[in-house]
Amino acid sequence: MADGGEDPGRIPPARPLDSTDRAILRLLQTDGRASIRSVADRVHVSRANAYARINRLIDDGVIRGFSARVNHERAGQGASAYITLKIVQNSWRTVREQLQALPGATHIALVSGDFDVLLLVHTQDNQSLRDLVLTRIQSIPEVLSTRTLLVFEETDLAPGPFRPTELT
Repeated sequence: MADGGEDPGRIPPARPLDSTDRAILRLLQTDGRASIRSVADRVHVSRANAYARINRLIDDGVIRGFSARVNHERAGQGASAYITLKIVQNSWRTVREQLQALPGATHIALVSGDFDVLLLVHTQDNQSLRDLVLTRIQSIPEVLSTRTLLVFEETDLAPGPFRPTELT
């Protein structure tokens, strides 16, 4: 900042994670509801140390939040699709804001290649998906074109007890 002060909304630079931090992350990815006591016991640190480390990982932006993994079909969202978008150059921020407001949008990425944006959506059925694409997304002025890829089956690759993670 021009006055030499720190920007309060700025995330500090990344710092290296040690083996205890990585173990805590693996545990929380597997079970985001694990208690501090459980995490501390499983990584062999005190509860105060586990609490401080988790808070630091949150403050540093390593942990972005805690959420539930949803079976979208069981939740009444039987149609899923990846939608690729070509957008007007330099319109990413505007388009992102509008896509975030869409019902069923769960992941948005600015990418390189043959298209500019990759959007994952979950809707009640194919009619709802059709309306979302043809009415909502294609009416965004900065969207030049779309392509819809229906998802026939999904496999959640979130870490679990039988899946190794890259946090080694």
